[in-house]
Amino acid sequence: MANLARSLFAVLVLALTVVPAPRAQTSAIRGFPADATAAQRQREEQFRKVPDSARLREYMFAMAGEPHVAGRPGSRKVAEYALEKFKSWGLDAKIESFEALMPWPTERALEMVAPTRVTMTIQEPVLPEDPDTNDADRTPTYNAYSADGDVTGEVVYVNYGMPADYEKLDELGISVEGKIVLARYGGGWRGIKPKVAGEHGAIGCLIYSDPRDDGYFQGDVYPEGPFRPEQGVQRGSVMDMPVHPGDPLSPGWASEPGAKKLPQSEAVTILKIPVLPISYGDAMPLLKAMKGPVAPQEWRGALGLTYHVGPGPARAHLKLAFDWQSRPLHDVIVRIEGTTFPDEWIIIGNHHDAWVNGADDPTSGAVSLMETARGLSELLKAGWRPKRTLILALWDGEEWGLLGSTEWAEKHAAELKDKAAVYINSDSTGKGWLNVGGSHGLQQFMTEVSRDVMDPRTGKPVAEESRRRQLMNTTAVARPEREKDPALWLAPLGSGSDYTPFLQHLTLSSLNVGFGGESPGGVYHSAYDTVTWYTKFADGDFAYGRTLSQLTGTLLLRLADAPVLPFQFTDTADTLMRYVVELEKLAADTQDAKVNLAPVRAAVEALERAGRAYEQAYARVDRQDSAALVGRAELRSLNTLLLKSEQKLGNSDGLPRRDWFKHQIYAPGFYTGYGVKTMPQIREGLEEKRFDEAQGGVRTVSAAVNALAAQVQEAAGALAKVAR
Repeated sequence: MANLARSLFAVLVLALTVVPAPRAQTSAIRGFPADATAAQRQREEQFRKVPDSARLREYMFAMAGEPHVAGRPGSRKVAEYALEKFKSWGLDAKIESFEALMPWPTERALEMVAPTRVTMTIQEPVLPEDPDTNDADRTPTYNAYSADGDVTGEVVYVNYGMPADYEKLDELGISVEGKIVLARYGGGWRGIKPKVAGEHGAIGCLIYSDPRDDGYFQGDVYPEGPFRPEQGVQRGSVMDMPVHPGDPLSPGWASEPGAKKLPQSEAVTILKIPVLPISYGDAMPLLKAMKGPVAPQEWRGALGLTYHVGPGPARAHLKLAFDWQSRPLHDVIVRIEGTTFPDEWIIIGNHHDAWVNGADDPTSGAVSLMETARGLSELLKAGWRPKRTLILALWDGEEWGLLGSTEWAEKHAAELKDKAAVYINSDSTGKGWLNVGGSHGLQQFMTEVSRDVMDPRTGKPVAEESRRRQLMNTTAVARPEREKDPALWLAPLGSGSDYTPFLQHLTLSSLNVGFGGESPGGVYHSAYDTVTWYTKFADGDFAYGRTLSQLTGTLLLRLADAPVLPFQFTDTADTLMRYVVELEKLAADTQDAKVNLAPVRAAVEALERAGRAYEQAYARVDRQDSAALVGRAELRSLNTLLLKSEQKLGNSDGLPRRDWFKHQIYAPGFYTGYGVKTMPQIREGLEEKRFDEAQGGVRTVSAAVNALAAQVQEAAGALAKVAR
């Protein structure tokens, strides 16, 4: 899941992120008095010497040497390997197991039955240059949570198969009712394509990878180059995750043996029509045989043919069957108990399951997290103990629909809402520059850390390279204002990785971090995402994997030991006001929209005032005696207010049509899948002309922001008592 999520995430970062110009390192660290900063910096530097590229390579060869899809023996094997490593470093580690519905294909068949008969390959060939492409137990090419089906019908080409493409089909007078649609990957998350097709009456969906998007149009194909070869196929889940991720049979509660389960007929996130991913090699006969209108120019891929929309005369027969079994999940959990604030938790996670071998997605990120754990173990051996409890997790089942993280978060929901201060997520990582998104109360904190970790290529702060890349993609109109901003702007998070249950269901402060931008994504979710591919075309020397470990370790150390949790709220207010301005323009530009956004603007202004009051109180922290500060009983009350601040942006009723999503500011779009919608009830209500729903969103969003403003104002008063 991660490469597509990362590419969409990178687009958001390119559009939104500003990183400050490099500056001389100052002694101040958010959350620490001045007398504690020297020792903290020394500890961080000690940690950053530990992560080792050779060890990252060792772990990757062990973990990605064989297929390890969730629910299969390979995934358990990888979990046990990581567990053994953690324990060998002296860490308290265990496997926490769940189960989830994970259907495995029992029958897959696709053929063109008219105007001629062609049986499709629907499998990826072995490449002699890469021995891992011949591994046993290689995952079949399929989409998880497709419906069973045996359908025959004319084929209609629908471009990317997103809602806007169906508007174009309506203009052309073409219906997909009773047809099989052929969509190309890209333009949005794969699960939206069969969802929208089914809503328009299609009986089946095929999704192929056009070489314009990730094949020979972009460069040489694997094994000569990094891009998708002719028979390469992108597997992946099509679960309706914008409704809820996790086990389809246990929405909102943990799926464990013996626990309550919905009947499969009531599982709303399972697709209603059969859907199969195919290569462009298998799509070619269908596209060549199609007639009807010539496709609009922007719909045309890079194949050597004229793209027609149809319908027909190409007719396809698609037959799919699945076993619909629940299978085990194995989350690997490491716990380092805090000394001073043990009931304040800092959590970091990356998933370990893959669709096949998954060297890039997700092993590149998983091995970085393991080196972070080893670095912490070295500090523990040297006598350090964190003030707050640290939890490190390798999640299972992410590729299927964030299964392992969601079930764990749902099981521990009450305790997490009471104790979890921050969740940090990583996923696959590559070479390039820092991409980061998350809760805007952590924006200044993230800015500081990005200045203190060095880019392995330039030797300069990772913030500098990010700034250069982001300003290259900033419009000339916006650039002067953004150049003045000293903060790193965090991208808002949609979905597509394991932060979702923590941020958008439990409404916990969250970050998502990784490096990329220069690693091609041409083998995403294919049998060609192997160690051979990764070491040749991605972060082959593991320099950026090491840097990610240095970055995440620094984040953990600061969050673990800062006497005052390093939240800051004027950045949140500034960001929310940008969303308000966008929505005001959207409302003004939408015909017949009578949505009064004044209450949201007023709430954000109240938050901005509370944020300034908090900063005035925070100005005294630097002058405190750190030992005396930590000893004050009032500090716990202050940190509890900060720890629970993001939760004020939630609403127990959730979003319309998907009550699992509680956060009122960030959510994946109902028809974007991964892509974020900010202030989603208002925004989607305006976009889809459900104006009563949008006005209801004004009430819930303004109430949430006002609640956060009150919490921040209370925290300002508490901080004034703490920093005497």
